[in-house]
Amino acid sequence: MTPPLSLGAARLDQGGHLLVKRALSRLGEGERLHVVGTDPDLAVHLRSWARAWGAPWDEATMSLGAPPATRWTGAVRAGRPERPVDNPAASWGLAARGGAVEAGVPAFDFRLDALPYTEDLPRLYAAALSAQWDPATAIDWSAPVVHDDEVEDAVVQVMSYLVENETAALLVPARFCSQVHPHFREVMQLLAVQCADEARHIEVFTRRIALRGRSPGLSTAGGQASLKTLVDEPDFAMASFMLSVLGEGSFLALLRFIDHHGPDLVTRQVCRLAAADEARHVAFGMAHLEAEARRDPRLLERLALAVESRHDALAHTAGLNEEVFDALVLLAAGAWDRLAEGWGAVVSLKQEMDHGRKLRLRRLGYPEDEAARLSSLHTRNFM
Repeated sequence: MTPPLSLGAARLDQGGHLLVKRALSRLGEGERLHVVGTDPDLAVHLRSWARAWGAPWDEATMSLGAPPATRWTGAVRAGRPERPVDNPAASWGLAARGGAVEAGVPAFDFRLDALPYTEDLPRLYAAALSAQWDPATAIDWSAPVVHDDEVEDAVVQVMSYLVENETAALLVPARFCSQVHPHFREVMQLLAVQCADEARHIEVFTRRIALRGRSPGLSTAGGQASLKTLVDEPDFAMASFMLSVLGEGSFLALLRFIDHHGPDLVTRQVCRLAAADEARHVAFGMAHLEAEARRDPRLLERLALAVESRHDALAHTAGLNEEVFDALVLLAAGAWDRLAEGWGAVVSLKQEMDHGRKLRLRRLGYPEDEAARLSSLHTRNFM
């Protein structure tokens, strides 16, 4: 028998069990551990503990043998920490990647359990974290707003449009985040940060609406119908394509347009900061779909069908909110006697959006003519 383990006054049910477990782990084959201590209930607690752990117990000698099995018996490793495996087991559940998973863990139903991995994902997540900003300090909310009421009405209408679009852009990643197998932690983390970004955008656009005591502007049936197709899309790749590659990609141009033509500092700042976030969302969407396309030769065909289906579903709608279009014209004009210039600037914006969509579609692998066709089918609501 090994030298006795003295617990002193320590109670087994108040941390003393750790000393017993430590000593048992060091027993040689056939050896027993004799436990002593001043706690009057020590024998009772040791007997119960030994029964729970399956350790051989001898009341007469107050000694234990090593348990015949430990919780590590039958445990499996959840892959390796460095990068995910292609098809993680449902029974790995919430375990850290590379961790030991005890036998008997219930299987989780993570629908997104076979995602592509690229070396860009850790870098994109690190960039997302380092680029976070605080609306309270990053924006000069006290900056003067000196333009007239009609221009302010235009700003409020555009901000109201941005709020509802950013709300859709929050709900889409939020929906899929809970479906990602935690083994793909970088994807889960990037979606979570994307939700945080969009929540921040909703906050700053809403604060800009109220800056001069205004209520939000008009929300149209056509605009919401367009966004509903995004929120309702059940396929992760399809939703990423329509939201990040087509929608947020187009919104990048819109936010930069407002940053350039905004009549006041706050309007320009909120759009500039939001654009930086949206650029990361587009980069993540592109990285994910490029990797997915490499392993699924039919992906591009399915994405094209999704664009066509969405276009057909929205054919009866009016497209971009007319009030939003008019507001953009006025903001770009800067004065009522320069409306033609403002109109031309908005037309140029739409051409820039189309050009950007075609570039991203070409990068995914579409031929030039097909990229042009798919870009032309994108919703007139921009998102």
